[in-house]
Amino acid sequence: MSTTYPELFVIRHGQTLWNVEGRHQGRLDSRLTATGTEQARRMGTMLLKRVKDRRDMTAVTSPQGRAHSTAQIAMAPLGWPVTVDDRLCETSFGAWEGLTLDEIRQNWPQQATFGEDNPLEWNFKSPGGESLTDLQSRADSFLGDLTGPAIVFTHGIFSRVLRARWLGLTDEGMLALPGGQGVIFHLCPDHGHQLIEK
Repeated sequence: MSTTYPELFVIRHGQTLWNVEGRHQGRLDSRLTATGTEQARRMGTMLLKRVKDRRDMTAVTSPQGRAHSTAQIAMAPLGWPVTVDDRLCETSFGAWEGLTLDEIRQNWPQQATFGEDNPLEWNFKSPGGESLTDLQSRADSFLGDLTGPAIVFTHGIFSRVLRARWLGLTDEGMLALPGGQGVIFHLCPDHGHQLIEK
């Protein structure tokens, strides 16, 4: 575990319409569902329990609508400002954005062997998309610029990369990290990585 970086609360956006439809969002966007909005509210309650008296934290979000909306809803009980950082964007899926897995398999059968060899590598096979190295560089840049503890609103794949870089994990270690929506990942030098669900 790294002791170089400040404490983080890392949050993936709430459920969206395209999550329900199984579409790859990447740099595109779809709005939060009613479930996603409720997830954001619940995460706000979880944050309030843990950081309401803190004066050393900042809140930062990806500029993408689904993350930004989640941040605004979740941070409302605290009344803290939320700043935007482009480095927290989701990975670009290039030509695969907006498509379902079946659509990808139909049009790119050789590239879209989902999870057969390396599920992590698959996320970076899309034509015109970002590489894992691209995401790692963005995560390192963001972490290197932090001056104190932060609440971070981001996306599923980038959250995993960011947490792995904070923890100093290998690519295989990154695959073992939990994911999900409606939960908070707490990274702290004292205890490492913890999942907060209530």
